[in-house]
Amino acid sequence: MASDSQTREILHVVLLCIIWYCVSSGNGVILKTILNDFPYPTTVTMVQLLTATVLSGPLFSVLGVRTNVEISRSYYWKLIVPLAFGKFFSSVSTHVSIWKVPVSYAHTVKATMPLFTVILSRIILGEKQTLKVYFSLIPIVIGVVIATASEISFNVVGLISALLATMGFSLQHIFSKKVLNETKIHHLRLLYVLARLALLFFLPVWVMYDLTTIIYDENLFQQKNQGRIYFLLFADGLCNYAQNIVAFSIISLVSPLTYSVCNTAKRISVIAVSLILLGNPVTAVNFFWHDVGHIWRSCVQ
Repeated sequence: MASDSQTREILHVVLLCIIWYCVSSGNGVILKTILNDFPYPTTVTMVQLLTATVLSGPLFSVLGVRTNVEISRSYYWKLIVPLAFGKFFSSVSTHVSIWKVPVSYAHTVKATMPLFTVILSRIILGEKQTLKVYFSLIPIVIGVVIATASEISFNVVGLISALLATMGFSLQHIFSKKVLNETKIHHLRLLYVLARLALLFFLPVWVMYDLTTIIYDENLFQQKNQGRIYFLLFADGLCNYAQNIVAFSIISLVSPLTYSVCNTAKRISVIAVSLILLGNPVTAVNFFWHDVGHIWRSCVQ
């Protein structure tokens, strides 16, 4: 019976990963397409957080998700609030990186997530990994260095933003798992709480930084493809919300390191789809580290 239970759990995680990879690949293409015509990454983040906040209520009703969970005020401010801040910071960093560099390169840099997860888990939680895990981190560092050196469309802001986003998401995965274990809150409920708080944090930043610029952007309102931009923003919000639902479902089932490895494997799908649909120019060396390199790193771990 235990073996059957484990098999079902593994198949469940595999199915979630397949769905996650498909949705993330589509989301990556939509996001890059939006930012090419609508260079306002903070507004894109705002739409995503708003979508998650608005749709969570109806979704909870349909799925019967338990919403009442007792969490002390001190615990709320100690972990939940910093998690929400990290969510909006990581989201903005991700969008800036995809705005500045090709999707394929941004996701190559994000393949360093297992490296961040191992280091941060050791510092924060005191977790130790095997030598095999530490050894598997070496190709990640080498691969990102080579991909950076050979990237045709390299941009320093894009690189730094991708690294900050990766570190932020690693911290989010570690502490999200900690909160799920300690409070027994439903993972979708946690996603909603984080999105709602992140939206509140982000609203004044968006008003000061993007809203005034958009209002005075005459070229934006004169574009003939405004309807297309609005549709893509809506589609991106839905895809991002679906991606987060699947991601938090996986986090609730596996360890942070296992999740980061699954996340690294996801990059293969996202990069391949972006190269095919967006036609990003890449060198032969970059192609190797975008695809073959990701497969090697995932298999070693």
